[in-house]
Amino acid sequence: MISKILKSVLLVGVTVTLLSFDLPKDWIKAGSKPKNYDMGVDKGAGQNGRNAATIKSTVAQIEGFGTLMQQCLPDKYLGKRVRMSGYFKSKDVVGWSSFWLRIDYPKNSKSPTSFDNMHDGKKDRAIMGTTEWKKYEIVLDVASDAENMAFGALLDGTGQIWIENLSFEIVDSSVPTTGLDGDKSSTPSEPSNLDFSK
Repeated sequence: MISKILKSVLLVGVTVTLLSFDLPKDWIKAGSKPKNYDMGVDKGAGQNGRNAATIKSTVAQIEGFGTLMQQCLPDKYLGKRVRMSGYFKSKDVVGWSSFWLRIDYPKNSKSPTSFDNMHDGKKDRAIMGTTEWKKYEIVLDVASDAENMAFGALLDGTGQIWIENLSFEIVDSSVPTTGLDGDKSSTPSEPSNLDFSK
């Protein structure tokens, strides 16, 4: 499969080459304005030549966001505190960008949804402008009746971001949480393709 498709567009006598990326296996394109972004694997764009996923705006101005995301069953994390970590790089982000993690519960659950998008939580840790590779973490509690875990990276507004080397681990209660507490059969049983190799 071709990972990058080169497209040439002639604009007032100037040829502009656009890159198109393939979505990584088990990941989906979503958000309030997903059609305004190219999303997928940027082969070799990560640290030490590893694959990275990217989200890149394709229009000059965007009121909304795009996200590259995945969902899975939270079974191995039930009743535990989980830390999602990964590396993030940005270029010319006008607006903000971040990792995000959400734990969903049944409608009749006593547990509120747990959520952190690094912007609306306990502390604003959103990524803006141009930044080099840096590791970021999100820590949330997963109650015993959780039924879904959703996570990804998002770009609000314009620019480009890259993410790589995502991981999930169970941590103890000494690690503070970072966010707000607040069809299952087709959902994967755990996070997958975190290195974007497929």
